[in-house]
Parts: sequence; structure tokens; C-alpha cells
Amino acid sequence: MTSQLSTVISKHRIPMLIGVAAIALAVSACTPSVTVQNPPATTDGAPSGISVSGVGEVTGTPDTLTMNFGVSVRRDSVSEAVAAAASVADKLIASLEASGVAEEDIQTANYSVYPEYDWTGETQKLVGYQVNNSVVAKIRDIDNAGSVIDAATAAGGNDVTVNGVSFSIEDNEALIDAARAAAWTNAEAKAQQLADLAGVTLGQPTTINESFSPRPQPYAYEEFAFAADDGGARTPIVPGEQSVAVSLNVQFSITE
Repeated sequence: MTSQLSTVISKHRIPMLIGVAAIALAVSACTPSVTVQNPPATTDGAPSGISVSGVGEVTGTPDTLTMNFGVSVRRDSVSEAVAAAASVADKLIASLEASGVAEEDIQTANYSVYPEYDWTGETQKLVGYQVNNSVVAKIRDIDNAGSVIDAATAAGGNDVTVNGVSFSIEDNEALIDAARAAAWTNAEAKAQQLADLAGVTLGQPTTINESFSPRPQPYAYEEFAFAADDGGARTPIVPGEQSVAVSLNVQFSITE
């Protein structure tokens, strides 16, 4: 009886052992393998590295002054107002051209005609028609800009106004090149410091994105006030300086 019982148990132990071995093999097959990459890939599949931004800024003297002259007249009728405004504008433009401003640097920026009313009484009263004409001129001879402005306002008389002035650097290629070089030096220095802190070797740049913009400086309106009628002193023009800035976004690769 004992011998028969042992035989039965042995017969049952064989499939039990086979089952345990099968489970062990299954667990082993489901265990994921771990791969270490240096440098590791990012979650979106792009290569990892060091991303930095660099800024370079240089200053230069503006080479162009843009003036916005206004012609403003009021007359009793539309035809009279239009004719008077045209006459003043012609004199203004002729003066600018005589002072050396190129024809392509003179542009009409705005033109309007509208009635004007007196609202002080119980009912409105038509008092005339207003014509406004804006003429924008680029003066490239900064040293003589004051004389150009004085001649233009004198030609137009009391019907000429100045609505705004602005300076710009149109020949700015050399400044952009210098600002770009400064931005690259700034970006590379940042990346190298980060690599040193992380204990890795900085590799080659993989992506470079650039943007640049002039940074105009504010100018006080008083600096461009027109000369009073006390001897004909020339209008002072002070160009000052403007900045040109270049920004770079650079990604560098890294190695061990």
C-alpha cells in the first residue's frame, strides 16, 4: 500500500515541477531589458543636448532722419481749402527736393478733407472746411538736417506743422554682423559652463535660430524744437545712438 501511494505521489510531482518551471520561464520572458543611452534620447525622439540663448547688442549712430510734415489749412469752401493745401504742399515738397532730399524719399502719408462746425451755440454752425495732408520725408544728410527742416517750414509758412521725427540706421549690416558675433560668443560661453557643471563634453551645435531687431532710443521732443524768429538760428538735430540686438537660440550636442 505504501509503495502504491509513493508511486501516485511521484506521478503527481512530475507535472507540478514542470508547471513551476514553466511559470519561471514565463516570468523571465516578461521582464523588460534595460538599455542605457549616453546621451539619452528625449521623450519625443529628438537627440538630447544643451539648449541656450545668446544675446549680442551693439550701438551705432543713426544715418537717416524721418520727418513727418503736416499741411493743415481751413477755408470757407472745399475747393478753396483743397487748392490752398495743394499750394502749401507743393512749396514744401519743392523745398525738400531743393535741399537734396531724393524724390523717392518723399511720400504722402495721409490726406483728409472734412467740414468743421461751431458747437458753442444752440445749433451747429458750419465755419469752413479743413484739409490735412501729411508728407513723410527721409533726410539722409543728418549734418544738414536742421537746415532742411528750417527751409521746408519756411516755404510752407504757418500752414506747416511737424507731427513727428524718428531716427534709424538703414545701413546696418556691419552692426548686425558684430551683434551676431557677440550673441554667438554669449551662447557658446553659457553652453560650455553648463557642460562643465554637468561633467560632460560640449559637442557641435545641432540647431541655430536667429532673430534681430533695432532698439530705437527715446528722444526728447525739446531737442527738435524749431528756431524762433530771433536771428534765424538753425534747428538743432541730435541723432544720438541706436542699438541693434541679435538673439540666438542654439542647441549643442554632448558627449561623455
